[in-house]
Amino acid sequence: MTNSDQETKAALMLAALGSETRLRTFRTLVRAGPGGLGVGAIQARLAIPASTLQHHLGALVHAGLVVQQRHGRAVLSAVDYDAISGLVDYLTHECCADQADTHQTRPPRACNDQAARRGERS
Repeated sequence: MTNSDQETKAALMLAALGSETRLRTFRTLVRAGPGGLGVGAIQARLAIPASTLQHHLGALVHAGLVVQQRHGRAVLSAVDYDAISGLVDYLTHECCADQADTHQTRPPRACNDQAARRGERS
């Protein structure tokens, strides 16, 4: 994936989380874990109309943040944890790269995480 493609994908994901209802929906699914939740369970936890929930779930699915699987008549929605990890990696990839002296201040955890992925010492 080119840098431009990554940027476009990251912008789409962040825009999808820019709605309070979608952010609440996403966080509800994070709490549910990899097994996800059915639409009825999400609706009950958030106390929003089914049509509103479907609209917001559709946006999260379109952005690649949520995956849905049909199990018989039920549709389970779950967070795509690989996509979220990819988004965080993209956002923090060059963390502290322009910092002249990393020993002056303690680098953020994201810098340490990225350095570890690159095999560097922080």
